[in-house]
Amino acid sequence: MFTVHTPVSELKGVGVERAKKLSKLGIHTLYDLLLYFPRAYEKRGDVRRLADAPTDDEPVSLLLTVATEVSSARIRTGMTVSKFRAFDESGSVEITFFNAPFVKQVFHTGAHFRFFGKLTKHRGRLSMIAPKYEPWLQDTPLDDFVPVYPLTDGLSSKIIGGLVKIAVDALAQDLTDPLPETLRRELSLPTLSYAIRNIHTPIDEGSLSQAMRRLAFDELFFFALGIAQVTKQKRTECAVTVKKTSVAPFLALLPYELTDDQKKAVNDIYLDMTKTDAGGNTPPMTRILAGDVGSGKTVCAALAMYIVARSSLQSALMVPTEILARQHYEDLAPMFSSLGYRVALLLGDTKEKERRLILEQTQAGEIDILIGTHALLSDRLQFKALGLIITDEQHRFGVRQRAVLKEKASSAHMLVMSATPIPRSLALAMYGDLDVSRIQQMPKGRMRVETYTVGESYRTRVLAFIEKQVAEGGQCYIVCPSIEQGESEQPLYVPDGFSGNEITYTNGQDLKSAVEYTADLQKKLPNLRIACMHGRMKSAERDRIMQDFAHGDIDVLVSTTVIEVGVNVPNATLMLVENADRFGLSQLHQLRGRVGRGSKRSYCILISDATSDKAKERLSIMRTTYDGYAIAERDLRMRGPGDFFSFADEDAIRQSGGFTFRFAALSKDNALLEQAFGAARRIVDADPTLSEPHNRLLKEHTLSLLHKTSTIS
Repeated sequence: MFTVHTPVSELKGVGVERAKKLSKLGIHTLYDLLLYFPRAYEKRGDVRRLADAPTDDEPVSLLLTVATEVSSARIRTGMTVSKFRAFDESGSVEITFFNAPFVKQVFHTGAHFRFFGKLTKHRGRLSMIAPKYEPWLQDTPLDDFVPVYPLTDGLSSKIIGGLVKIAVDALAQDLTDPLPETLRRELSLPTLSYAIRNIHTPIDEGSLSQAMRRLAFDELFFFALGIAQVTKQKRTECAVTVKKTSVAPFLALLPYELTDDQKKAVNDIYLDMTKTDAGGNTPPMTRILAGDVGSGKTVCAALAMYIVARSSLQSALMVPTEILARQHYEDLAPMFSSLGYRVALLLGDTKEKERRLILEQTQAGEIDILIGTHALLSDRLQFKALGLIITDEQHRFGVRQRAVLKEKASSAHMLVMSATPIPRSLALAMYGDLDVSRIQQMPKGRMRVETYTVGESYRTRVLAFIEKQVAEGGQCYIVCPSIEQGESEQPLYVPDGFSGNEITYTNGQDLKSAVEYTADLQKKLPNLRIACMHGRMKSAERDRIMQDFAHGDIDVLVSTTVIEVGVNVPNATLMLVENADRFGLSQLHQLRGRVGRGSKRSYCILISDATSDKAKERLSIMRTTYDGYAIAERDLRMRGPGDFFSFADEDAIRQSGGFTFRFAALSKDNALLEQAFGAARRIVDADPTLSEPHNRLLKEHTLSLLHKTSTIS
């Protein structure tokens, strides 16, 4: 009997080597197979006649009869070419396979097959090269939607699909559904068993859409449940009371005046940490500080740390990258030192001797402010009097990671900074009654980044403009949508209502890839210092490249979206985004915010030959709108809530801490997010610890996600 805990090595056809390859994909058990969802689908059920089929980059499904036996020949390169003809009632086509001599045993005159691939026409003759195929028997229906799975070397989509089918057939029907039946019925959601079956082998477009909606709801709901529990708990706790103090000494060190929004945010933080309730206790601050890249959130955080330091309490600032941590340290340490406070930096690569000293001094209270990355989560780190925890770039840290840091001092206040301008409706759904401070004004004197949209025909002029910017002492970012050529989209299908359908039938060969782009650009601009950076590099290598760019040792940095969270480079004056139609509005706005940080005039050039109305509308909004919140609201209406969960990395949409947003990130259903967060709050209000018997499964499932373990049975 198979169970959710059965190792995949017990399945037929899975030996030691194949098990190792599956483990690279995170597949160890049959339960992992159930949750190894397709990345999209080939819509093979839409069968055309040859006479009516398109002959462009759109793949087509054809029901054909083999007209001739396969003829094979070896050509000069040593390659084997196998050809035969097939037909339907409207015409015939030549089908060719390369280095596939086995097809001689597959295709015989009179046999019927369904072929799926691209059809081309040359001098009136139709042809297909290496299409996918399935035997077609009149009484045996074929699947309309064929799943396409993420792969690794040595594992085809067919192999993974076969293993998934075994797991689904054996286990899906008996899966325990963690959602209460009353909630499912209230929101018209299908069962988990139905969703798992139809996400892998959908009956039709409607069943696929229902399955995706259920799985999207689950992602949002269990994330919301975790947030609601943490929020509820914090509202019952007592935090350290911070003494009222003047911030004038710190403000005197700043070479500029704070904007009105910054002043309001600092005042909100100050009141949060100094107020007391009727019993004389201070509720813990849990505030979200949201604002555009470059809007001045860091100085607000610094003022919060100064206020805390004045009460002889410590602060911890956790950021997602080492290079960002170093920059914060270099900016803040001198200021606080002049005020008599000590700042230290703790990173993953901090030498053991220095690390030990920092840990000792932090525990003794000799360090007032500790800046670091995930190194701050170490069990070895203990504070003497931690009063404030700040996490920078909120979308990079999950609920669990923030909770780990909070466990070091349950009485500490919490400030979370987000560079994503969050629309009011989304903030209300995500954070409920949490406090949100929004910085909408940009610092005084900051010049607007001039934004242009151009097509491929402007390539020569764009290259000349890059050279001009560098010659005038500026630096350039170039962002590409993929890492390597051909790795992005194959012809895929995602149902209506999910934003993935905007990229249906995209030719992946047309996408600019960072690696090939860098090599080509270096040939065209040989006098410039050009470097490449992407998410598959080790973090230390990315940090080194970014540090070189920040120090002016690199003229042009070609990158994927990993530069969204990066250092402040005032000298960067040009942001060039290739295939700009591939990015959401909020993502483009964040990328644009990487330039214009200094005194020089800066530019953002969005390159796209997209012809769809939606793509043109997005690019037009970017060209004419500079208010991050206005852009966020438009993005929410156009693309749904998922875009605000999509910044975790470039290969998967992931919320750190165990929550993975894949279906929620595709969904355009804004109401689904409000329903998920509303349901979570209602449940937690009635049962804060989920200890009631009817909430047992909810508690187990939430804990399994937080701790990245699988407990559903």
